[in-house]
Amino acid sequence: MTTSQPILAVKDLRVRFRTLDGQVDAVKGINLHVNAGETVAIVGESGSGKSQTMMAAMSLLASNGEATGAVDYRGRNLLALDKSALNDVRGRKITMIFQEPMTSLDPLYTIGNQLMEPIRRHRKLGKAEARKEALRLLELVKIPDPERRLKSYPYEMSGGQRQRVMIAMALANDPDILIADEPTTALDVTVQAQILTLLAELQRKFGMAIVFITHDLGIVRRFADRVYVMRYGEIVEEGVTEALFSAPAHPYTKMLLAAEPTGRKAAPPAGAPVLLEGRNVEVSFKIGGGFLAGPPLFLKAVDRISLALKRGQTIGIVGESGSGKSTLGRALLRLLPSEGSIRFGAREISGVDREAMRPLRRELQLVFQDPFGSLSPRMTIGQVITEGLLVHEPSLSSKKRDARAVEALLEVGLDPNMRNRYAHEFSGGQRQRIAIARAMILKPKVVVLDEPTSALDRSVQKQIVDLLRKLQADHELSYLFISHDLAVVRAMADYIIVMKQGQIVEEGLTDDIFDNPREAYTQTLMAAAIDVKKFRIAS
Repeated sequence: MTTSQPILAVKDLRVRFRTLDGQVDAVKGINLHVNAGETVAIVGESGSGKSQTMMAAMSLLASNGEATGAVDYRGRNLLALDKSALNDVRGRKITMIFQEPMTSLDPLYTIGNQLMEPIRRHRKLGKAEARKEALRLLELVKIPDPERRLKSYPYEMSGGQRQRVMIAMALANDPDILIADEPTTALDVTVQAQILTLLAELQRKFGMAIVFITHDLGIVRRFADRVYVMRYGEIVEEGVTEALFSAPAHPYTKMLLAAEPTGRKAAPPAGAPVLLEGRNVEVSFKIGGGFLAGPPLFLKAVDRISLALKRGQTIGIVGESGSGKSTLGRALLRLLPSEGSIRFGAREISGVDREAMRPLRRELQLVFQDPFGSLSPRMTIGQVITEGLLVHEPSLSSKKRDARAVEALLEVGLDPNMRNRYAHEFSGGQRQRIAIARAMILKPKVVVLDEPTSALDRSVQKQIVDLLRKLQADHELSYLFISHDLAVVRAMADYIIVMKQGQIVEEGLTDDIFDNPREAYTQTLMAAAIDVKKFRIAS
């Protein structure tokens, strides 16, 4: 239940970053408020300042960032609090779900230990009680086999599962305000609805307010009471959700509402050669075990999968979180140990060692699901993008490498003058484009795109889809396109593989899979996507 009394009030907030190129004004004197128990959405394209607004409110800006103005929480200005007083608020009264879960979870600690830490710190529970609460939270966010997952490490879970762990952690201490920065970015359509329903139920039960930062306007319309639209660090429009969606006033808001990836990918020529082929590929992970822990469990993440990727073809791989999509992509690139046959062109590479694979790496590239985790925080993006050239084209002069970086940044729609900045100075969507530029600069033949548009707003998704199509047409690239976003997959792929629990349940031409799915699981996926679309129109 909402009240008219603001629980959080942002007043004349300004956020600046000191960079090698001078001062960057990320947020320019905005005002917004959140009432107790309501859901407020902050929307806008990548780089609009929506995430930095809340990072400033939580005093979580990078070391070169500075925030001025006021962020009042129950009469206290958070920007003026010392670290001790602030830590009594952060993680207890105000919690945050970050956009990239892999960089928020400690790789050295189990999921159970990381869930128990804030519970024990803020609620002073014993270890046994904290463990029971951690188990309950995993059950709430629909983690399969939660008892076993308490003992898992982050790398043993899919991107969607890690995001759900972050949601559980944020809810651990019944906060007054939950700041959710792209909380469903890594989740497939069927799980999105479960998470949003869960958040709504918890909001009703505990009366907490939610600040929802997202580029998915369909979710905003379903979930938020009020909306702030940001562009270039400023609020250009605000209002009650239904009124804003029904009659947007600002041209920028109208553009956001109209953006959607469109078009269809034509199949490659009938005689196109196969570039990458897998036969009966299997990947298993050992979980647990040891002297005191008993026998280990072996999880078969990929179970005897075969596929053939032709020159100029895009195979879309879809399925729910944990279905094995990303694992299959990494196995085909020989980034994970596997069983079965993998061929690149005429060469069998399944038994090739790391050193022998190195010359092939420039032709077999991967764009990661979590861009921030794959970009070095100690290197400028110009250095990040050209790092592969140092290995594969060592004879290039620094001037030529820099020219290639400029070209790559322009191709992905970024200002090359920003190449002296660091990864933390960019939004999630901008970092994803940097990751794409890093892969494309080497002129590969095969690219595995693992959720390449998951962190991007709809308008930028459309641009990236167009960019990937153009690069594919210009260079006869072959893509494995892994995604839970079925609208983007339909626009990108000419062939679809549907995975569930490590196996292929259905495959075929894109239009056949979308228009006439045969298997019940595929029908469920398609129905979930259609229901979301219907909601956007009908709400």
